[in-house]
Amino acid sequence: MPGRNIKLIIEYEGSNYAGWQIQKEQVTVQGLLTEAVTKITGCEVSITGAGRTDAGVHALGQTANFRIDHRLEPERYAEAMNYYLPDDIRVQSSTEVADSFNSRFDAVWRRYRYLLSSRRTAIFRKLRWERRGELDYGLLRQGADLILGEHDFRPFCVVASQKEDNRCRIYQSRWYRWGDLMVYEIRGNRFLHSMVRSLVGAMVNLARTDQDENPHNLTLARFADILQSGNEERIVFTAPAHGLYLRSVGYGKDKSE
Repeated sequence: MPGRNIKLIIEYEGSNYAGWQIQKEQVTVQGLLTEAVTKITGCEVSITGAGRTDAGVHALGQTANFRIDHRLEPERYAEAMNYYLPDDIRVQSSTEVADSFNSRFDAVWRRYRYLLSSRRTAIFRKLRWERRGELDYGLLRQGADLILGEHDFRPFCVVASQKEDNRCRIYQSRWYRWGDLMVYEIRGNRFLHSMVRSLVGAMVNLARTDQDENPHNLTLARFADILQSGNEERIVFTAPAHGLYLRSVGYGKDKSE
């Protein structure tokens, strides 16, 4: 397609949307972005996102791109699109990139963040997982360390979306405290459907201090065995979507950032 290739960096609060990807009779982030470009230019475009976030998942640095044959300067798309977008979706920047650039297939890593708190609030309940009960912080950190490296993450993937290749390489996996929050950061070359939420759910499960009431009886040793074996066992506990954020996406040759 002739014209320019426009790269977008987008932030959104996903509570009101059925995820990133366009779906019939559903309000999605990709759908609203596409409509905004059409209203500005009169052109129909296809917007590609680096990550297809699920319903309720947020983004701090989603990357997308589209090709268009229009005279509008690339840097002006951000402001123009924001005029037509709701307040919970913001295009932070728009730039012209090489015609060969593809925000999805050129990504060398993606970074996700998960927010967890034991404190209930009226304001932040849709922006983090607020759960009661104590967790063993040491066990959370040990669980995160086990995720590092390359594994077959089939047990942590939605069954319907499993592919022949379920191996992912994880460059960063860690928990840290931030005020009243426990924050999980993970960065890898690729992620399977619901993989991050399944990993968080598993780590929370094994770190519960009320293990007598743990219906799945997941231990650190069992978690390690599942990661190493890549067997057909499915981790059934998935953390809520509203605690998850697509934080950033990396491009270029450096995979170690």
